[in-house]
Amino acid sequence: MHDGPLTWLRSAAFNLLFYGWTALAALAGLIALPFLSEHGVRRYARAWMRVAHALLRSVVGLEVELRGLERIPPGPVIFAAKHQSALDTLVFHLVRTDVVYGLKRELGWIPIFGLYLGRAGNIFVDRGGAAAALKSLVRGAQAAVARGCSIVIFPEGTRKPPGAPPDYKSGVAALYAALGVPVVPVALNTGPFWPRRSFLKRPGRAVVEMLEPIPPGLDRRRFMALLEERIESRQRLFELASDAAGGARAVVAAVPGDEAR
Repeated sequence: MHDGPLTWLRSAAFNLLFYGWTALAALAGLIALPFLSEHGVRRYARAWMRVAHALLRSVVGLEVELRGLERIPPGPVIFAAKHQSALDTLVFHLVRTDVVYGLKRELGWIPIFGLYLGRAGNIFVDRGGAAAALKSLVRGAQAAVARGCSIVIFPEGTRKPPGAPPDYKSGVAALYAALGVPVVPVALNTGPFWPRRSFLKRPGRAVVEMLEPIPPGLDRRRFMALLEERIESRQRLFELASDAAGGARAVVAAVPGDEAR
């Protein structure tokens, strides 16, 4: 895909403003941080994300559309999302303020930023080994759900480029079995607009869609098959719609048989 000089200029302007805004918000919030509740820190994160999305719209020309919000059941849930872009982490506090993430412990060591992650109630995962990591994730998620929080997990574990073969890990099945709450599959097409490991941000309309929830109580094999089928079938429609519209440059049309909500 060829990106013209305007895309590079807009990307440079956005990156400068975004990281400047992030630094300002992080430093300004330090005064109140010791006095904010866990929920208060997440509301502050939501305000930070709203400004980030306003910058995307005004500087880059990128709109993020949230679909299927009416499908989310009340109470704690597990959001099991496809992961294509850093943009995916700037979405879920706009959906609900009760969400926490499972994060590698090293992120908690980042000066200032790590303080916010910890005070927001996120789950720091011990990555000393696969078994230890899974146990710490489940233990932290159980404590979060007991506090009334929902969990965000990326079942493939890392960002994947659009069209990459699916590779769903066992962590989401362990959480599903241990927590006994519904799982909301999440499909998205953020990758072409904010590519992984890339300076560029592209204009258009990225879609993040909450799909039909999976109720608790299924066996592991059935759950994993259903989760993958729901996410990947939607991903294929997103990719077909994007190809037909000319890729990330074009506004993404509603997927056939669906209307933007």
